[in-house]
Amino acid sequence: MQVSDADHIDRLISCLFIALPFFVRGASGSKFLNYLNKHIIPVFDKLPEERKLDLLKGLAEISPYTTPQDSRQVLPSVVQLLKKYMPRRKTGEETNFTYVECLLFSFHHLAHKAPNATNSLCGYKIVTGQPSDRLGEDFSENYKDFTERLSSVEDLTRATIKKLTQGMAEHNKAMAAAKSDEAKDKIKTQKQNTTTGLHTCNNILAMTKPLHSKTPAFFGVFNRYFLLIMFRPLMVKRTAAGNGSNNLATKKGRGAGGMQNQLVNRALEGVSYGGRGVGRWRGRGRGWAGRGRGRGYR
Repeated sequence: MQVSDADHIDRLISCLFIALPFFVRGASGSKFLNYLNKHIIPVFDKLPEERKLDLLKGLAEISPYTTPQDSRQVLPSVVQLLKKYMPRRKTGEETNFTYVECLLFSFHHLAHKAPNATNSLCGYKIVTGQPSDRLGEDFSENYKDFTERLSSVEDLTRATIKKLTQGMAEHNKAMAAAKSDEAKDKIKTQKQNTTTGLHTCNNILAMTKPLHSKTPAFFGVFNRYFLLIMFRPLMVKRTAAGNGSNNLATKKGRGAGGMQNQLVNRALEGVSYGGRGVGRWRGRGRGWAGRGRGRGYR
């Protein structure tokens, strides 16, 4: 793994998103997870800034399909990365809420598969009856540290929601006063960014709330559909109306696409597939790509 090799990272992202439909259908994602765990997450800080979010999205997408064994191996790395973006106290630095959202999503699904692994990582007390519960050991400091980080990011998130709500009111006033189409388009884009930021912040609060208990509830397969809708709020209405995944693929998500689609489209050039798998994957991919790269949500 060469951190400076952008093409290497681009190909990894392309392969990961191409492979996602196979994971959905039961194929093992162990090799991808192990590679991310051993070669990507340890050097995450050194990766190109414009690729970090795509990698976190890929990790989030694959996390619901992990095995308990893989989840147990990857969880420590995810928790460490989550702590980096959830400081214990205010540092004065900007918070990348989109990173936090992706990492919390991954954490919930990995922890759902291996809940007792969080006992030593986060100080929880989850009983599965296995020696790996480690209930006889004192991890109270870990619990205090993790919950303080949760509280800190929640405070920042609520403050950001307040600012974004005020900003939305200002956008509405500006839209009413706008005269030219160019001015209206600019304000419309700002409103879309603000709306996406609000959804991101609300998602974070929804995922941090159950984590304060010493025996928390982790979102798992049963309500994964709910969480995916949280990640793609603009698609909720269309999904509820029964439009189907192929229709989702033909409609715009939250923006004009992103590097993820460009990478995968390039990887798929000249490749012909039968069946419906690629159509479904494209629908899911566009939901992610429209997120942008944290514009205005830091």
